[in-house]
Amino acid sequence: MLKIIIPTIMLFPISWLAPKNWLWTSSIVSSLLIATTSLFWFKWNLEVGWEFSNLYLGVDPLSSPLLTLTCWLLPLMLLASQNHLNKEPQPRQRTFITLLISLQLFLITAFSATEMIMFYIAFEATLIPTLIIITRWGNQAERLNAGTYFLFYTLMGSLPLLIALLTLQKDLGTLSMLILQYPQTHNTLTWANKFWWIACLIAFLVKMPLYGVHLWLPKAHVEAPIAGSMILAAILLKLGGYGMMRVIIMLNPLTKEMIYPFLILAIWGIIMTSSICLRQTDLKSLIAYSSVSHMGLVAAAILIQTPWSFAGATALMIAHGLISSALFCLANTNYERTHSRTLLLTRGMQIILPLMGTSWFLINLANLALPPTPNLMGELLIITSLFKWSHWTILTTGLGVLLTASYSLYMFTMTQRGPTPQHLLFINPTHTREHLLIYLHLIPALLLILKPELILGWTT
Repeated sequence: MLKIIIPTIMLFPISWLAPKNWLWTSSIVSSLLIATTSLFWFKWNLEVGWEFSNLYLGVDPLSSPLLTLTCWLLPLMLLASQNHLNKEPQPRQRTFITLLISLQLFLITAFSATEMIMFYIAFEATLIPTLIIITRWGNQAERLNAGTYFLFYTLMGSLPLLIALLTLQKDLGTLSMLILQYPQTHNTLTWANKFWWIACLIAFLVKMPLYGVHLWLPKAHVEAPIAGSMILAAILLKLGGYGMMRVIIMLNPLTKEMIYPFLILAIWGIIMTSSICLRQTDLKSLIAYSSVSHMGLVAAAILIQTPWSFAGATALMIAHGLISSALFCLANTNYERTHSRTLLLTRGMQIILPLMGTSWFLINLANLALPPTPNLMGELLIITSLFKWSHWTILTTGLGVLLTASYSLYMFTMTQRGPTPQHLLFINPTHTREHLLIYLHLIPALLLILKPELILGWTT
């Protein structure tokens, strides 16, 4: 644990003391070394489920893939942001890098905390750097509005969770995840217990986000700079799923009775947000709504609590983290050349930038869950477990899969195919840095299918 945390803390002096010309190179190389070291978290040779650093920090098969994904994403965010920050003054560039490093530090703490209140503090602390990144480095004037939405949705959802955790501490005398996973009390169906159940889950459902409390996400994604979009799509949405999986174990048997409205919202949200994607004219907004659709599947899977659905939820979270982050990177390469996110204005890019067109094609196929991507594995596990839970869900999930394929192909044809408009004929060629960025997302996603037990969480 410390071999990752201490180098991450040492990135702070690197970002402030590195010479001007070596700032980005040294930050990217150092963070890549940390990302490579983090792969050791996949090595499990223990009889016990956990591997501890101390009393409060530990790693288990559920948190290890998410921790590795967090470390893997920092160098990629730095690579993606390098171009549009080059024109800024030095102190601002250094501040931006510092914010990304602090975000990684908070996320590592959140995913490896074994104490619920420590997890809660780290969960809330991720808000601050993300909010500053959106409101300071966003593209349009709407960014302040997006930041307000993001802050208040997340805060309003998570304050009840704090009260619920303090109540639990009073009743049980502990908030350690190691003890809470064993059934302590009989949660009877009283009104107080029902409110407590909702308070425990609502923070994570807002963060996921569940359809109905998802309005902050498209706004935040559209206004955020590329690094903000990447960290939001790849990690911050997964914090919600991870928190739900940790908390839901101790909520039985209440969950069996209380699950239905949230499950209906999650499954209905898959269809609704996929349909919204088909009508989008804004590229980043389309990718953001597709994230809500995928997270609906994850939320439904976690709520029904079967081993298969937990495995599918973990697999889909990791796969979606890599693929949606790559989609935002592709959208950004278009935006840096055309300065527009409108789909109609970027047609026929495949003729001018054929290699980038190939990347668009591969990432879109991964997004619509084509074999052999881990997205397919996650979706199959979830759909099968939902079908086993209730045969009627096959109608909604099946329609959701069809709509996902439709909007992914719509996105590809609208950005890459068709006649090239005159204003695109003189755009800059793509750089090696951009291709490296895309393939550092795509290659791990394809390699994971060779050893899927790494991302199947507790069930392996």
